[in-house]
Amino acid sequence: MEYTVQKLGKLAGISTRTLRYYHEIGILKPARISSSGYRIYGQKEIDLLQQILFYRELGVSLENIKKIIQSPSFDSVEALRQHHIKLLEKKEQLEALIRNVEKSIAMAEGRIKMTDQEKFEGFKQKLIDENEAKYGKEVREKYGDEEVEKSNARLKNMSKEDFEKMQALSAEIDETLAKAFETGDPAGPLGQKVAELHKEWISMWWNHYDREAHAGLAQMYVDDERFKAYYDKKQPGRAEFLRDAILIYTGMKE
Repeated sequence: MEYTVQKLGKLAGISTRTLRYYHEIGILKPARISSSGYRIYGQKEIDLLQQILFYRELGVSLENIKKIIQSPSFDSVEALRQHHIKLLEKKEQLEALIRNVEKSIAMAEGRIKMTDQEKFEGFKQKLIDENEAKYGKEVREKYGDEEVEKSNARLKNMSKEDFEKMQALSAEIDETLAKAFETGDPAGPLGQKVAELHKEWISMWWNHYDREAHAGLAQMYVDDERFKAYYDKKQPGRAEFLRDAILIYTGMKE
């Protein structure tokens, strides 16, 4: 069956403007253009649009989706399997938060009691699952399964105060990094303050602090495009700046 832009937009639940934009950037081209100038989409394009929307639901950028689906090694069936795995992980995250909310309602109504640790279990598990989904493979290859599991266990057992401190540290790192980046000097006071805050933050995850591991993590922020995109999102170049600040701080900069 073939669809016009209007019909496909209605079928998929997206705007015709989005479909036209996908055509414009080359991520989803119509099968053909009719004699009247209408974009016409066939079964192949419908299946590809489904893949695109799955990736968008999982937070993948259009730029990266285009690279994935246009790769010679792209396997649509394997992609669907991976979508299924990631959506199940997302489902588990939501279910953990739902259980947390339900218990909180029951506590507020006086039907049960919750420890401070229980109040944050859903948020902790969500953070662990998100990190695993995004960076798990690379981090496990770099540091080993045992270290990753220890780090996850450390987070799960973290007190309410420490969990809130970790979140506050993350916000302070982001704010200080923005200011330090403006100075252009990773060896300056602000640059080194960022590195010190970062050490304090990762020490809440790690069982012990290691200068070489800290420097290796900083390098991964530059080498891995996902970490780099996260730090460069607001100011391009911040990943390299943070890396340099940490390498100077740890004495690993050549």
